[in-house]
Amino acid sequence: MGDMMNEQYEQLTEAIAQGDLATVDAMLSQFMIDALPEDQYAIAEQLMHYGYLTQADDVLQNLLFLLPDEPQLLIDRANVAMELGDEDNALDFLMQVNEEAEEYPQALLALADYYQMQGLFEAAMQRLEQALVVLPHEPLLQFAKAELLAETGRFLEASRLYEELYTQQTHMGGLSLAERLADVYRAGAAYEEALRYYKLALDEEIKPDTLFGAGYAAFQSEQYAYAIKTLEELKELDPDYFSAYLLLAQCYEIEERLADAYTTIRQGLQRDEYDKALYLYAGKLALKQGLIADAEQHLREAIALDPEYMEAIMTLMAFLAEQQQYEAIIELNDTLHAQDFKWTALYPFIAKAYVEEENYTKAAQYYDEAYVDFSEDAAFLAEYVYFLLEEGRRQDALAVAQKLHELQDYVDEWTELVSTLQEEE
Repeated sequence: MGDMMNEQYEQLTEAIAQGDLATVDAMLSQFMIDALPEDQYAIAEQLMHYGYLTQADDVLQNLLFLLPDEPQLLIDRANVAMELGDEDNALDFLMQVNEEAEEYPQALLALADYYQMQGLFEAAMQRLEQALVVLPHEPLLQFAKAELLAETGRFLEASRLYEELYTQQTHMGGLSLAERLADVYRAGAAYEEALRYYKLALDEEIKPDTLFGAGYAAFQSEQYAYAIKTLEELKELDPDYFSAYLLLAQCYEIEERLADAYTTIRQGLQRDEYDKALYLYAGKLALKQGLIADAEQHLREAIALDPEYMEAIMTLMAFLAEQQQYEAIIELNDTLHAQDFKWTALYPFIAKAYVEEENYTKAAQYYDEAYVDFSEDAAFLAEYVYFLLEEGRRQDALAVAQKLHELQDYVDEWTELVSTLQEEE
């Protein structure tokens, strides 16, 4: 490389590193005329590394004009095209790579990436298997196959490949194989194995995702003390890792540390005031500690975020019923109806509320509609049958009493009631 060419190369390299795109664009055309192919390729690699893909493609296109039979250039252009979202051209480049070329397995790997991006997992696997026939012990291909197996839910097969690779090296392409193994075991619900590898990954590097994975695997393995330790460390490292708060609170609750659980959830809500699951859990924890006003507030906030949040609605309904807040139950139901939300699971609460408010017509409407879904629920039927008797609907009461007798033939009360009602006919 001559002095002038060397200076041009260095200026271009510096402009790329500094993100001076104007200078890069100004220099690139002349550089492609003057520079040797190997220097052009070095610049193309730098452009790809820094994410200047359009400029990298220009250089690679020029190189392919100079070296039309160079398979590596076709593969590089294909990879750049995929990054740019030009999948059709990417496929065209890869199909031009000769099967006899030394780089052919690399082209097959790129083809597998292409098909994987398109969701054509079977085609992707076929390409990887072809490449593995040529290079059966190539770690990069084995890793790519493990990744594809994991993505398609074949966790056991993926773990075997990752395990084999892990005996040879701890990282692939800058990725921790211990962490990969932990994630795939966790995805396959092998939580104790996952935890073992999360611990190894944490020995390599402490990262928020790894800490959460370890905490989750420990929770699922019923190792709550370790889960608490790990999640507290995560909360300290990254206070905005929102998922940690709910899981940590659940650990504290299981350990019967309700105050710590409630404190943790409230800390989470300070960080993320739009997480309906945190409000729901806060409500449940407040109820367990007898914090009645706080519980109701949390539950209502959860529903405000999602007016159709069924679990929160059911929890609030049950809470209001226990507190005998019948007007509040009716108001909540009116609000739900105004939003065109109807859920028959709530109807027993609503029917009971209307009875207590002495609106028997409305109570009958809700009891009758609830009966369709609660015809096997003895507790509901017992309440319903006496409502029907109070309303003078004795024939309907007989049908419900007979159903109760079928469900609980050992209860004398239902036997006697059926007998009495039958005698009246």
